[in-house]
Amino acid sequence: MKPRHNPLGRSRAQVTELAFGAAGIGNLFTPVTDEQAEQAVAAAWESGVRYFDTAPHYGLGLSERRLGAALRAFPRDQYTISTKVGRLLEPAPSSDGDDLANGFAVPATHHRVWDFSAQGVRRSIEDSLDRLGLDRIDIAYLHDPDDHAEQALTEAYPELERLRAEGVLGAIGVGMNQAGLPARFIRETDLDAVLLAGRYSLLDQRGLAELLPLAHRRGVGVVIGGVFNSGLLADPRPGATFDYTAAPADLLTRATDLKAVCERHGVPLRAAALRFPFGHPAVASVLVGTRSAGEVRDAATMLDHPVPAALWAELKHRGLLPADVPTPGEVS
Repeated sequence: MKPRHNPLGRSRAQVTELAFGAAGIGNLFTPVTDEQAEQAVAAAWESGVRYFDTAPHYGLGLSERRLGAALRAFPRDQYTISTKVGRLLEPAPSSDGDDLANGFAVPATHHRVWDFSAQGVRRSIEDSLDRLGLDRIDIAYLHDPDDHAEQALTEAYPELERLRAEGVLGAIGVGMNQAGLPARFIRETDLDAVLLAGRYSLLDQRGLAELLPLAHRRGVGVVIGGVFNSGLLADPRPGATFDYTAAPADLLTRATDLKAVCERHGVPLRAAALRFPFGHPAVASVLVGTRSAGEVRDAATMLDHPVPAALWAELKHRGLLPADVPTPGEVS
């Protein structure tokens, strides 16, 4: 079964339930070849994925360049692409060294400059269009404005609105790994979407306190990233990571217990982790970072795996999920 298409809130953008996160093909942590990147995108397309997310930050522009090149093989009106603003790429005085301090195995040809000014946003979009080889972007997210909230609200957001009105952007949003500031954006702006990373998973439901109910009431679409919490929910074992650091012992125990319940119901933990966010009606898509054709196919297979209602009921009964957390099948 191919991933289903959902509207992204009140916007005209359509997203597939499974989204391709392109940080991996920007050489996140370890190198990926151009051929491997192209094969990963092709496998996503074959699996029915039609929503692709990238950012200038990912590999100092490498992710955007590779994604744009790979997508040129497919009709432009059949996929949705998102990128982000907030970090401009400036040429480095010297290209010696690498960018591993920022997580990417690429030469340090550029350095990032935080810029949520109106001028910076417009330049960022123009640069992204050039790297992607496109004339429009379907969704643009304010990227991690944690320490730049006021400028993002008063300068960057209005510029995104102008670009949306000009037709350069189809929808606008904010992408963060916290729930508090995106909720403020929903209250104070006319956002179309939120990309929430790591804060609505089987292990972390902080997004449910305010953000998700508010998004649902306001007609804002939510894309959930980080459903594996950087690895712990993909393979809970000693040494596994949670939010990119070693998982604390209590979380490792909880993840192991989640896996045991899933296995009793014949469901891989990865499948439950991918399906869980769709219990909330605000959630339109789950974004998975993939770097190979095999990883893409695995994610598509896991999302398609049936998850019985009895599994969610047992997780709640055992206290592994709060009793009031909505689970798939409970909402229309």
